[in-house]
Amino acid sequence: QTPAVHSVSTGQQVVLNCNVQIDHSNYVSWYKQVPGGTPQYILRLHPSDSSPDNFGAGFSSDRFNSKATSRIDFQFIIKQAETGDSAVYYCSTWDDSASEAVPQ
Repeated sequence: QTPAVHSVSTGQQVVLNCNVQIDHSNYVSWYKQVPGGTPQYILRLHPSDSSPDNFGAGFSSDRFNSKATSRIDFQFIIKQAETGDSAVYYCSTWDDSASEAVPQ
């Protein structure tokens, strides 16, 4: 993820980048974690979609967005940054090749 640290003024737009390294066509989710807290789910985006299809509690498309700039590169966008947005942000996805069939 880049940038590692991003400093902006209140009201500015924030863009964070995530490269998932492999084109596996799975959702990419974004999470917010404040010091001492657990990660909060923000949103998810499918690589083939133009906008997120699901948001976590307290997060909406009014201020939060995501888009794919390629099959492996994703952006997370915060519109009009607020003090409460200060946190560590994570992108997350999974690789189907790691899954296994469960014997029945």
